[in-house]
Amino acid sequence: MRATRTGSLLLGASVALALIAADTKCSRAAVVESAANGFAIEQIAHIAAPPDRVYAALLDPAKWWSPRHTFSGSSANLTLDAKAGGCFCEKLPNGGSVQHLFVADLDPGKTLRLRGALGPFQSQGVDGALTFTLKANAGGTDLMLDNIVGGFIKGGFGKWPALADQMLAEQLTRLKRYLETGSPEAGTK
Repeated sequence: MRATRTGSLLLGASVALALIAADTKCSRAAVVESAANGFAIEQIAHIAAPPDRVYAALLDPAKWWSPRHTFSGSSANLTLDAKAGGCFCEKLPNGGSVQHLFVADLDPGKTLRLRGALGPFQSQGVDGALTFTLKANAGGTDLMLDNIVGGFIKGGFGKWPALADQMLAEQLTRLKRYLETGSPEAGTK
């Protein structure tokens, strides 16, 4: 079962790369640092919505997170309990569940920081901090995503920083689309 999940996540990351290459809505996405024991990603997008609205959407990942990057195959199974220690969790069939991340810091309209290991990193000896910082700008919001992951991974980090960057860029693009068009899917109005 785990191999299938990892394979699905890798396939999703490959599809995400193609989507991101065709969709230039994110102003910048990059692995800014990579080492044998971890990596750092920074992504920035300008969203035509006020910070409070962007922040509220961040707290409701079921509306914009890609189903390709879930264990259940459905974004509707995602929840985020907006309090320190709260869970970014996913319901699984047969009463199962996954804690993707937990809330470390909330400053409504300004900052959301989550800790833990996403997707295939959960089976490795790694931890991460995923921070969203919001700033009002030009009638909308500049949203900065920082993801820092470190620890030990079997076989080394190798391709993982680029795959994580692609996956997170897809999520940021979907969030932007959702807020600006009402749907996270490309080509919808």
